[in-house]
Amino acid sequence: MMDRKFIPLSIPNFEGNEEKYLVDAIRSTYVSTVGSYVSEFEKAIASYLKAENVAVCQSGTSALHLSMIEAGVEQGDVVIVPPLTFIAAINPVKYQKATPVFIDCDDSFCMDPIKLESFCKEMCSWDGQVLRHNGAVVRAIVVVHVFGNMADMEAIMDIAEKYHFTVIEDATEALGTYYEQGRYAGKYAGTIGHFGCFSFNGNKIITTGGGGAVTATDPKAVDHMRYLSTQAKDDPVYYIHHEIGYNYRMTNLQAALGMAQIEELPEFIRRKQKNYELYKELFEGCEYGKVMPFRKGISSNQWFYSFEINRSKIRASMKEIISALREKRIETRAIWGLINEQRPYENEETYYLEKAPYYADRILNLPSSTQITEKEIRYVASELKQLLESL
Repeated sequence: MMDRKFIPLSIPNFEGNEEKYLVDAIRSTYVSTVGSYVSEFEKAIASYLKAENVAVCQSGTSALHLSMIEAGVEQGDVVIVPPLTFIAAINPVKYQKATPVFIDCDDSFCMDPIKLESFCKEMCSWDGQVLRHNGAVVRAIVVVHVFGNMADMEAIMDIAEKYHFTVIEDATEALGTYYEQGRYAGKYAGTIGHFGCFSFNGNKIITTGGGGAVTATDPKAVDHMRYLSTQAKDDPVYYIHHEIGYNYRMTNLQAALGMAQIEELPEFIRRKQKNYELYKELFEGCEYGKVMPFRKGISSNQWFYSFEINRSKIRASMKEIISALREKRIETRAIWGLINEQRPYENEETYYLEKAPYYADRILNLPSSTQITEKEIRYVASELKQLLESL
């Protein structure tokens, strides 16, 4: 009989050196943004990603904001963004008093390069960047690698080069995902665009509680973002500041936790991939829905598993499905509400949104913690199939 303990959606896993490193950081008394673990964690991330320079910060959101600043996004500019993502990917556009334009996703849930190029041809001047109808400058694109998938970066980078856009990769969900084939074979999510942003929030594949990291193709840009993240302090003794800075630097306690977590990252990815294959097997041939695939030609960290509900068979609302599964002690989640439908963004420009609303109505995220057992996965699959059959 299945143990009816609660099966969470995605929780942290602390089975390595987390306690050891945290105690060491506490005993050192360097618990704030000054401490050896901060620089060590930066080097560890850079080594893992094969990146030249990485700065750690307080969150994925702060990494995105620093990237926007460094990219020169300012009031009146336009930033091309996806509608199907967490709102934190878009809010930094507003922090800079810029304007988002929402471009549809493809079947990977990531930005559709075909519609991106269509928008550029239709709306931008031939020399790129400037919108024909109002003269605004398209300064950047935010490309989100959703749920550990990878956007079509070959196509997107070609478009960005043609139209002179800066590419900011939101790889907050895709640490460890990389291309296996093509022009970017061996390149990790977050290391292809001009800027790459990562998150170590509590539900991510590795966590520092809160926390993030940012990298860039120009290592000097990373140095400047690190400087901005420490309140742009030019002289720490006499408190001289030549720029507006931010309190965005990661603490030594967070970095100590991060050092332990990144040691476990390869094993966490192995488990994620193994569990994803089991879910796929269990739902094979299910007429009520399917487990969504990841893009071909990549090795994904498979952070979140997405189940597409067959709406020709199932009319129940997502809320009804999620509530019924919670009664079975199973936590699931709907994909996000579209950002362009949220109150702060409802008057912003969109461009032929078709697949984003389609998937927003159909995608259910399944439990994906690295501690989940085979028995629990089988229980989740069985209960979901039984529920859908009864609706």
